[in-house]
Amino acid sequence: MVKGPGLYTEIGKKARDLLYKDYQTDHKFTLTTFSPTGVTITSSGTKKGEFLAADVNTQLKNKNITTDIKVDTSSNLFTTITVDEPAPGLKTIFSFKVPDQRSGKVEVQYLHEYAAVSSSVGLTVNPTVNFSGVIGTNVASLGTDLSFDTKTGDFIKCNAGVSLSKVDLIASLTLNNKGDSLNASYYHIVNPLTAVGAEVSHSFSSNENTITVGAQHSLDPLTTLKARVNNAGKASALVQHEWRPKSFFTVSGEVDTKAIEKTAKVGLALALKS
Repeated sequence: MVKGPGLYTEIGKKARDLLYKDYQTDHKFTLTTFSPTGVTITSSGTKKGEFLAADVNTQLKNKNITTDIKVDTSSNLFTTITVDEPAPGLKTIFSFKVPDQRSGKVEVQYLHEYAAVSSSVGLTVNPTVNFSGVIGTNVASLGTDLSFDTKTGDFIKCNAGVSLSKVDLIASLTLNNKGDSLNASYYHIVNPLTAVGAEVSHSFSSNENTITVGAQHSLDPLTTLKARVNNAGKASALVQHEWRPKSFFTVSGEVDTKAIEKTAKVGLALALKS
């Protein structure tokens, strides 16, 4: 594994995971099983109000080639073929969805000690071309994320970001939505059991700010407590327990502190691996 700046999606990821990962107000169940031949089958179902969505994913591994085939309740078939390191630091990904004939896409990722590049193109007559690149190290990095529509000749996405890291903290700054929004995030490891994070977003077009702060604490080696609050008055908390290896039970809730008379939203998630 190359130790470098990482892909563009890594910029600000630690803070995003602390503030948003595993929070939900739905009910979700996931079951993953492994066969001796290397086949992994994951079945999941999510209940959103009165709506129930489910899918089954089958993963096959053969040397450095991984094939994922997923079928959902809307009769969509998703296929992703990943070739890991056909050359040092290189990864290629081919994906498509049936029956969507315009969904085919080829992506190439390359990781270097001082750079990371990801580029993808749709397999259509007038495809969308995506490119992201990062230069630097695992301490300081600078990157950009672009999408170009070859049919209209316009950039549909133009983002840029910078990240600074130390042993116990990570700070990042990104300019998104073609320069319309500025996002700053901060992640800090207070001690081996506790981490805190914050994110501030400013929209230049609406002149609005969004501020979210949160914390994560390990109650014991198997139980994690997380909490967050934003300037809109939404407060959330979750408890996640690993009751057996790689199997998690998560309870999360959200309350609007500016409308305390409203019923709190509660989400449950159960992930089993056997």
